[in-house]
Amino acid sequence: MNQAYIDNVMQRLQTKVDRMIEQIGAKCPHVAKEDGQYDDTPSHAWTSGFWPGLLWIMHDVTGKPHYRDAAWSWDENIEQWLAGPLVGPGQGLHHDVGFQFLPTAVIKHTLTGDEDGLRRGLQAANFLAGRFNPAGSFIRAWNRDHIGWAIVDCMMNLSILFWASESSRDPRFKHIAVAHANTALRHFVRPDGSTNHIVVFDPETGEAVESLGGQGYGPHSAWSRGASWAIYGFANTYRYTADQRYLEAAKRVAHFFLASLPDDHVPHWDFRTETLEGEPRDSSAAAIAASGLLEIADHVPEAEARFYTQSAKKMLHSLTERYATWDRPEHEAILLHGTGNKPSEMNIDVSLIYGDYYYVESFAKLSGWKHRIF
Repeated sequence: MNQAYIDNVMQRLQTKVDRMIEQIGAKCPHVAKEDGQYDDTPSHAWTSGFWPGLLWIMHDVTGKPHYRDAAWSWDENIEQWLAGPLVGPGQGLHHDVGFQFLPTAVIKHTLTGDEDGLRRGLQAANFLAGRFNPAGSFIRAWNRDHIGWAIVDCMMNLSILFWASESSRDPRFKHIAVAHANTALRHFVRPDGSTNHIVVFDPETGEAVESLGGQGYGPHSAWSRGASWAIYGFANTYRYTADQRYLEAAKRVAHFFLASLPDDHVPHWDFRTETLEGEPRDSSAAAIAASGLLEIADHVPEAEARFYTQSAKKMLHSLTERYATWDRPEHEAILLHGTGNKPSEMNIDVSLIYGDYYYVESFAKLSGWKHRIF
């Protein structure tokens, strides 16, 4: 994949995203199924920041104002839920406010200086910091009865805490992020580089009780998207801390991930199902991992960086040539063949907005985009 190929994909993405703006309209997209139409999810959903985040990246890379205009009001839309009820196991705001406010309020402030973006970003960081359990040094996942649960996905949300410390000059946010990252090092990354999805702690004592399969095949399996969150999340934590342990963890998970890929470089939804034959792929895991690998490449010597960059390019080339919707202009998504939650039989072989986001983010990085928000 050379620069001409990357430039061509970015041109194709402009055409595609321009069409998506018309097709999606005011919807809050999460999943597009066989008909190619993105759903309209309530804006408290953890995925609500990815569509506007994609638009902000397109604005930053191209300079075209219509992407900014389409993205502008999303942080205000999501802000209403900061004061809303913590209702339902998958509703209300929780640990994923980073996913929601980094690609909306934070990038909005970064690119435009908007003071409301700054305020909303700091408010979200305060919300996330309030979920920290000091006994176990972890950020609580989800709401209702999941009081002692933590998940590997949350590594990606730590960036809003690091950003908040830099923006406010208040180190308490950073201290919480580091404490959670240290807990994740101990309890989420296995010696072979595979990862747990859910670890349950005693919320009173902080003692680790058990690991759960969550969205993976089982407690000891290897959910591919969980690995991708770990690759990217630990690389980000290294970027903010310069602590070599986090970079080594990101590399260890990356090596496991890459060694487990099938021939077309796009992972199955879990690397350790009883058999991989007939198991669905997860294009979103490939897109997330590719962006995380590019993050690792930025932090290692050039001779070593080539491995991570080329590995990311192989995944992105496969996604571009085998998993994208270029020949389906009526389709509202970019990538096909994502897997949301296989154990719950939810959103299997679909398009996922976060897959689209990280695909665009990866190509933006390859095009020289520097305003990293995660």
